[in-house]
Amino acid sequence: MAFKIKAPYKIDNTPIYKATLEEGVLGKTNNNGTIVIDEKVGVEQQKEVEDHEFIHVDQIKRGDLSYDDDNVYWKNKTYPRSEMSEGAKNLPWEAEAYKNA
Repeated sequence: MAFKIKAPYKIDNTPIYKATLEEGVLGKTNNNGTIVIDEKVGVEQQKEVEDHEFIHVDQIKRGDLSYDDDNVYWKNKTYPRSEMSEGAKNLPWEAEAYKNA
């Protein structure tokens, strides 16, 4: 039986881990391309969180997104973490993830 899964989900062997994440965070993508999903995320919400995080994996692989403890780097522009609300839908890397996940 054949079925379709939206890329990059279908073609990606990204490791996904479960862990306790900070309050309000359902998932995060690490610079090394791994994904961490909060252990409280239920089965019904897991795919939605994974799809969103897979967009960030793709952004990192394309070279559009990276980060360190102080900044997020998006398409050669620096966004200080101290001046943003992490995960906000209006941040360009998040806007892409929310639109395409």
